[in-house]
Amino acid sequence: MALTTPRLPRRFFVRDPVVLARDLLGRVLFYKTPEGLLAGRIVETEAYTGAADPASHAFRGRTARNAVMFGPAGHAYVYFTYGMHHCLNVTAGAQGTAGAVLLRALEPLAGVEIMRARGDHGPESRLLSGPGKVGRAFGLSLVDNGRDFTRGPLGLATGAPVPDREVAISRRIGISRAVDLPYRFAVLSSPSVSKAPTLTRSCSRGG
Repeated sequence: MALTTPRLPRRFFVRDPVVLARDLLGRVLFYKTPEGLLAGRIVETEAYTGAADPASHAFRGRTARNAVMFGPAGHAYVYFTYGMHHCLNVTAGAQGTAGAVLLRALEPLAGVEIMRARGDHGPESRLLSGPGKVGRAFGLSLVDNGRDFTRGPLGLATGAPVPDREVAISRRIGISRAVDLPYRFAVLSSPSVSKAPTLTRSCSRGG
């Protein structure tokens, strides 16, 4: 499996964040670092729809922190939270609409020893089982905010799309507003999903 090629093209990202969140499952996040290649298969995502979404960082408009969300689709929106975690999002939709998809969990594919060296010595399947873990294992920081996934060291490759029958749709977690929206997508069989979804529905049953 070619982990870094072909990359997903710009047009892939210029879609509704909810549609993009579903279609990012099975794709490959990679980062070519001085220490070596890091890569993981995306198995859990959450969509945030900007001005229409009270849980979105962009709900109250553009700020210095969220400016990347208002730019072109297919860029990295990295934010720092809880004084310890860097979380990675993929910008979505038309420029100016501020949609984004949070990458919540991945299955490690390359660079496991590099990931472990950054502090997590648990089971390999759990190294990337949460957005904070993804940020730590990939060594992300605010320097990565705004990186273009279609070029440069941080990228998203085509991987293999996940069939509808293997996808769960549920409510987002870790938020206090707009909690009922079914904007979280997860691969049902993956041991790397951050938390077993309280199933709203599976894609094969009308998703």
